[in-house]
Amino acid sequence: ILYQGDAEAKPSGVVEFNNLDHRYRVGWATYADKLPLWNSKTGELSDFSTRFAFTIMSNASSYGHGFAFFLAPVGSEIPPNSAGALLGLFNTTDNVSALGQAVLVEFDTYKNSWDPVGVNNHVGININSLTSANYTSWNASFHKGDTADVLISYNATTKNFRASWTYQTTNNPEETSSLSYHTDLTKVLPEWVMVGFSGSIGLAKEQHILQSWEFNSTLVRRETKGSTARKTTIVISVVVPVVGFMVVTVITYIMFRKRKRKTEETTNLTTSMDDDLGRGAGPRRFSYLELVYATNNFSEQRKLGEGGFGTVYRGYLPDLDLLVAVKRISKGSKQGKRSMEFLLIYEFMPNGSLDSHLFGKRAPLSWPMRHKISLGLASAILYLHEEWELCVVHRDIKSSNVMLDASFNVKLGDFGLARLMDHDLGPRTTGLAGTFGYMAPEYISSGKAMDLSKKSEMGLVEWVWDVYGKGELLAVVDNKLNKDVVEKQVECLMVVGLWCAHPDSNSRPSSKQAIHALNFEAEMPNLPTKMPVPMYHVPTTSSATSAEPLLTNSSLETGR
Repeated sequence: ILYQGDAEAKPSGVVEFNNLDHRYRVGWATYADKLPLWNSKTGELSDFSTRFAFTIMSNASSYGHGFAFFLAPVGSEIPPNSAGALLGLFNTTDNVSALGQAVLVEFDTYKNSWDPVGVNNHVGININSLTSANYTSWNASFHKGDTADVLISYNATTKNFRASWTYQTTNNPEETSSLSYHTDLTKVLPEWVMVGFSGSIGLAKEQHILQSWEFNSTLVRRETKGSTARKTTIVISVVVPVVGFMVVTVITYIMFRKRKRKTEETTNLTTSMDDDLGRGAGPRRFSYLELVYATNNFSEQRKLGEGGFGTVYRGYLPDLDLLVAVKRISKGSKQGKRSMEFLLIYEFMPNGSLDSHLFGKRAPLSWPMRHKISLGLASAILYLHEEWELCVVHRDIKSSNVMLDASFNVKLGDFGLARLMDHDLGPRTTGLAGTFGYMAPEYISSGKAMDLSKKSEMGLVEWVWDVYGKGELLAVVDNKLNKDVVEKQVECLMVVGLWCAHPDSNSRPSSKQAIHALNFEAEMPNLPTKMPVPMYHVPTTSSATSAEPLLTNSSLETGR
């Protein structure tokens, strides 16, 4: 990495641009080698992507001026008189870069005369100009001190230049977090380019901290090895990445055979899986090497989390231009098979888990967003319980297992404790598993998993039922919402919730009945004003139909 101006690497592994004690400063951090963007002889244009994490710090209420990722001609240097609003890339306001050619994504923290009308801070894609070719509003002060995780990519086939970003704790559902622009980079940039970052401050002071950076390209050539392009992938690991994002919802999986099978049973299992994947009957197969590259060899810096069944790593698949999470099943887990190493490819969930929004430091979810999430979760349960060919009993539905994609659509995750049941067989006894406080009470006492065994935290249910009996359901609304809710929807959601958590399992609705009620397509139930006293029957072992031991203590945990 080359440093120019007021930028330097710190012992902690981060790169700091500018100092809060100074004004009108510029700092650059660029990759030391030049990179091919396109091949003048073959016309081949590179797909590329870059991912980085950065933070903007300020000790005042005012900001200025911004942080940018840029591509520019090889050998470019910081232009003179380019501090402040010129972002360290321009030295005139006539909208032409002092570098001759430049493409950048700017996080602009100060409103200037050439900036979009009606927009204060913004994120923009700029093509050799101070004026953004495409932009979206962005609130720098709202995200003060929080780490932004940014993904910028270019598709050589579609000529689509795209940027997306998310924050660890201050994601705002009302704020757009992506933009794109169609451009042919062969017409705006030279064949070889340099890539890097520029941080610029003016009268108002701010500091930019780069915490991680990766760059991937499909066109990597050495000048000394002729003109033939070699399609490969490079990964530039610059600094220690910041872990902060959750994942789930399986979209595909792969396996890697570590050694020869020791038994005929395992060999047959592997052959069957390989055949299914080979003929496209199931999820797509990825090579182990692809996942090594995607996760930087499963580095600790890429680790997103670790649970009872394995470790999850953040990864990027450049061929698909897809951000993923890779779950490496732990060797001691019963989810995997002997002599096999299982790896699952998950869709990356930029908005993390529901509990991080309800109990963490993220921006409060609005009522429309919460209502949407509730309906989405209900739809997921309906599909698992009634609409698929088999009934899937999840056994661990809780807010930390409800994942949210970029549009806050619900993805129900962590099926490590799930069990399959035939729709026609009725209740079956399974090994006791789940999180105390979320398991239906008759499931704890009898071990019976039924379609009607919704998760219920009984202390909470008792409180809500008491409030319901007093006719004061709005008292349970989160104070963070400041009463900005739709009262009819709140009451409906609470009553249906109590209905699903009824102590008598025979009095609970089916998933379809609950959905109809939530959508106001059916009458609300007439629940008693006082919570009924639960009565449970514990069957004898001989009367239970079971494929697992009755009332075990396996896989139990406490959580919210």
